Amino acid sequence: MKKGLSLGIPILGLLLICSTTTATAAMRSSDYELQMPNLNFSAGNVSSTNYKLGFTGGQNMPGEYSTTGYKLLAGFWYIKTIIPFSFSISNTVIDFGVLSAGVPATATTTLQVSAGGAGGYQVTVFENHPLLVDSTGAMIPDTTGDNGDITESNAGLWAQNTTYGFGYTLYGDDVPSPFPSAPPLSSYFKQFANLTQSETPQVIMSSNSVGKNKTATLVYKINVSATQPAGRYHNIITYIATPSF
Repeated sequence: MKKGLSLGIPILGLLLICSTTTATAAMRSSDYELQMPNLNFSAGNVSSTNYKLGFTGGQNMPGEYSTTGYKLLAGFWYIKTIIPFSFSISNTVIDFGVLSAGVPATATTTLQVSAGGAGGYQVTVFENHPLLVDSTGAMIPDTTGDNGDITESNAGLWAQNTTYGFGYTLYGDDVPSPFPSAPPLSSYFKQFANLTQSETPQVIMSSNSVGKNKTATLVYKINVSATQPAGRYHNIITYIATPSF
């Protein structure tokens, strides 16, 4: 028996866009040049053969000040970001086509993140519900793996073709254990957190450091039994990328 299934993936990215205006004044004469022209008691750009440093020290009048078109947070922690935050997903629809009983099918989505904030970033994922047919309610359950221990928060082995359901594995930059940083694929899989069961979205990429073009590949896997009702199954997988500053 063959089944038809499609899976749609919308993109949801959280972006924080900031604009910064600085107040400085050039301070120099024929005899000197002051490299700290800032409203703090000390600030500026200094360098040597191996280093470049931009710094501020203290604040004469800390507080929040604003007028039309401007806001000044004097004395607040400031970190200059040189890598803009960005998040991309390689495809927005996954179609497994016609499935054959006992023959696992896979598909992939590639995620790429750049984050210049001091706190790094994280990417989480969840599903709106398990794969189902709206008109009949027929469902392909999230897999529990070969040993019955796979959940949304626990990775387990899924290598046998007699184990059925839907799940995912990962490889790439900043992915959690036990997933590898490069192919070959791991035999460890997880369920997608199920929104209808109030399960917590799971982190699939994260870092506490700045990074550019961090890339990971998520591999979807589906396997159905001969008793699975025919139909067009679907669900929605949501990815959320969040920067930290």
